[in-house]
Order: sequence, then structure tokens, then C-alpha cells
Amino acid sequence: MKAIVLGCGLVGNEIARDLARGNDFAVTAVDINAGALSALGDVPGITTIEANLAERDNLIQLVKEHDIAAVAVPGFMGYQTLEAVIEAGTHAVDISFTPEDTLELHDRALKAGVIAVVDCGVAPGLSHVLVADASSQLDTVELVAIYAGGLPANPEPPWNYKAVFSPLDVIEEYTRPARIVQEGEIVTVDALSEVEFIQLPGIGTLEAFASDGLRSLLTTIKADRMFEKTLRYPGHAEKMRSLREAGMFGKDAIEVGGVAVRPIEVISKLLFPSWKLREGDEDITVLRVIVEGMKNGQKLSYTYDLADHYDREHQITSMARSTGYMATSVVRLIRDGAFTRKGISPPESLGMEESCYRTLMQLLDARGVVVKQRAG
Repeated sequence: MKAIVLGCGLVGNEIARDLARGNDFAVTAVDINAGALSALGDVPGITTIEANLAERDNLIQLVKEHDIAAVAVPGFMGYQTLEAVIEAGTHAVDISFTPEDTLELHDRALKAGVIAVVDCGVAPGLSHVLVADASSQLDTVELVAIYAGGLPANPEPPWNYKAVFSPLDVIEEYTRPARIVQEGEIVTVDALSEVEFIQLPGIGTLEAFASDGLRSLLTTIKADRMFEKTLRYPGHAEKMRSLREAGMFGKDAIEVGGVAVRPIEVISKLLFPSWKLREGDEDITVLRVIVEGMKNGQKLSYTYDLADHYDREHQITSMARSTGYMATSVVRLIRDGAFTRKGISPPESLGMEESCYRTLMQLLDARGVVVKQRAG
């Protein structure tokens, strides 16, 4: 099978490598950044192409020569990139955290005969799969709680944070209002609000704040209470809230010294260098999913935990591993005919089919991304 990887940053790079391992796929990796592609230049089974993925016609021509596409572009490019992949008639696994609702492309994908699984990262992504698995074992769902975060293993002040995926997508988490469920109804709260502290074994105390990661779960899972929160080291939310309220994440241009500037571009230039992972920096990806409900009149609780660490031997970030291998595992499910639903599918679709769920967990386990489950 011929696979094309669109976007070769930290995560896209590892997606390409994993798909090429064992000659599973003939892989084409595409990015506008020649430096990102250079790291793949000597990997057997990978062909690299330097191209602007924003050029729609060229993108369609590139994609249509392949059986499946892994979309690993920044969120602001995600929707238009997926549109092009569908127009090319190519199956897709998409990890881009786009602000648009990709489920709106369902009819077009269905008409094109395309299988497309969207939001296919850790959270959203694996988180949704786990929620669906637990929910399928319950008669009614009372609570869905998702806690997720990518963190530096060795935090450094003042931010105690490193961006292990697109920094612009990180800022989007701090500005986009968070949709949650209270008493069975969808309500909206401010991002960075609803702060609480949780203890995780081997990691310590983290703070959790509201973020808009439920997405498709808002309509696919019926629950009395449901929320998703981002995890950071304590104090991070207050710092980000101060920047946001000062207007530093604003996208509208303001005049400074006779020059029109967008505040978000200024703060990006200032923040991103200090958020960038340096060579040798290690990271941790943390996910906790709690689902509570009733089965045959009995209250049950399911908790899933993932704590994935930087791979020192191969120098692979945890975020690249956990997000990338989630995507490549779903690519393999589609290749092997384990998931055949045409149209746009949210990731929880994978957790609603027991055989598909078990195979996905086995693929992740084989790559060292291990989810621990306990019931109570």
C-alpha cells in the first residue's frame, strides 16, 4: 500500500518512519520545510517531496497517487487539507486539531468512497476510543472525565512547559471556549477555567483546566456530565490567562508605532523559542480517562491511564510516539480491513467495535504505548 504523510514536523516525521518499518508501506513524506524532510532522507522506504501543502491543486495531484494519507499539518491547515484528500479519493487518518467541524465533510467523503478517521491523536483521539469502550459496557453514562497533556520531563521556569506539537495549536487551547456537558446539556466555559489539581503516580501534582477537546463526543456519547481538561505543571494556567486577558493572543491587527501588527504573531515570536524542545530534552505524555455509569442497576467505574516517556534509545519524543503511533495504528486498521466505515468517522467509532478496539490496543502495545485499565 502506498501511504503519503502530509506534514513532517515532530509527529509527522515519526508517522512516516513507523509506516516504513518492515516495508509495510511505500511512504511519501511531504513538507514545505526542507530541514524537516532531511531527517527522513536516508530512511529506507521513504521518498521525500518538498512542496507547499497550501497549494490545493498540486496537493490533490500528489495525494491521488496514494492509497491512504496521514494528515499531520497544523490545525489552521487541517480542514482544507482533508478536503483536498477527499477530493483526491484517498483514505485518510487526520491528527490536525482543526477549529472547523470536519464531520461536515462526511457526505463528500461518503460520495467519494473515502474512509477518513479524524481527530486521531491522543486527546482527542485515543481518549475518545477509551470513552467509547467504557460507555459500550454501561447502560447509562453519568460521568466522562478526560485529562490529557504533553509535558517536559524536567520543567524549567518561568513557563515549565515545552511545546511538543504546533505552538499555535497550543495557544488555540488557551483561547478557544471549552464545550462541556452539565446535567445532560452542552454548555460553554472559558478555556483555562475550572482549574483543579490531580496527583499522578511517578509524575506528581499537575493542574488541570478546561479545554475544548470533547468535540465529537458531545453528540456521540450521552452523559450527565462530561469534560476534557488539559494538564500542565501548577501555575501555568494563571500565566496563560494573564497573557490572554492582556490581549497578547489577539488575532486582530493593532497599530504600534505606525505599523499594523497582530499580537499573536508578536507573542509567538517571543514565546516559541523558549517553548521549543532542545536536543536532548525529554517529554512525557499523560492521559487519564474516567467513565462512570450504571449497568444492571449497579454503579461501575472505568479508569484508563497512559504515561508515555521519551524514548532515549531512539531519541523520539513521547508526543511523537503516542500521537504518531495512534495514527499509524489506525492506518493499519484501514489497510487490513479491520475498519471499513466510509465517510468521516470520529475516533470513538473505533472504540464502539470490540474487535477493532482490541486490535488497536494490541498495535499500540506493540509500539510501547501502553494503556492501563482498572474497573471499580
